[in-house]
This record gives sequence, structure tokens and C-alpha cells, in this order.
Amino acid sequence: MASGNAQPSGLMSSRVMAQRPQHRHDPVHHDPRHREPHHRDPLRRDPLRRFAFELPARTESVSRARHLSEERLVLWGRGSEIRDTAALVVSELVTNAVLHTASSRIVCELRDGAEALRIAVRDEGGPAGPRIRDCGADERGRGLLIVDALCASWGAERTGHGTAQIVWAELAHSLGEPC
Repeated sequence: MASGNAQPSGLMSSRVMAQRPQHRHDPVHHDPRHREPHHRDPLRRDPLRRFAFELPARTESVSRARHLSEERLVLWGRGSEIRDTAALVVSELVTNAVLHTASSRIVCELRDGAEALRIAVRDEGGPAGPRIRDCGADERGRGLLIVDALCASWGAERTGHGTAQIVWAELAHSLGEPC
């Protein structure tokens, strides 16, 4: 092997990027000497947790993305219903990035906030953005219909770098709670 970065064929590399929880500034208690450890301030938000990973844009990356996402949600203590739904959404978004763009790599990011779990997949772009289409009896092409049905919201944004885009979806934390 000529390069230290080369990998044996058949192995898939992934780069995992994680960030520590970020506490938001609390304007009410800006003096660090003034703390009441036994009382939670209703204006103070829980920290935002983020986890991102990069994978090659190949069909076998879909299962790896699903597995990495499920693992992280377990570590974050999320329930099985939101984990299962998030795994399905990750599968659909990564599949779309692999099949419908000219990407060589994709980045998937999970952001766990106070109200929702945001799943975002960044690709290297393609000729058109994502859209829901009428599939008729065809079993393929229903990914965004599934995402639309499961998520509180979803969308796509160009990143400003050529045709690269981020397709995102948000799952409310109230998922699975009784009506």
C-alpha cells in the first residue's frame, strides 16, 4: 500500500464527530456566584446534544448510519419508540442521499434538543432537491412520504457550496405519548 490512509477493499470507513453538550446562556442568572442547586429555573433549557458522522455514499452505508444513530440515542437515554422512528428516518434520508445525488460522502448529524430530535443528512448535491412524488403501485420512491408522515417537520437547504444540500427532519419528543 502506497498510502497510510488506504484501507483494504471491502472495509468501510466512517468518521465520527461528537460534541459535548452546550449549555445555553441563562440571562436570568448571569452571576456565577448566585446558584440555587435545588431549584431548577424554568427559563433554563437542557443542553443541546449533537452527534455527527461521515460515511461513504454507498448503499452499505445505510445500515451503518442506522446503527450509529440507534447507538447514540441509547447512550442519550431515548426511548425505544423514538429510536425506532429515528432509525427509519435516518435510513430514508441516507438512502436518498446515496441514490439520488452525485455524492462520494455523506454526513449525518443528530441534534437532541429540549423539544425535538433533528436528523440532518448533508450530501454533495445533485441536479434537483428532494421532493415527494407519486409512486403509484411502485414499491420504491416512498422515502419522503414516510419521512413526511413520521416527522413534525422536514425540509432541505442548499449549503452554499455548489449543489450540496442538507435534508433534515424533526421528531418531536412527545412521540409516543398518549393523546
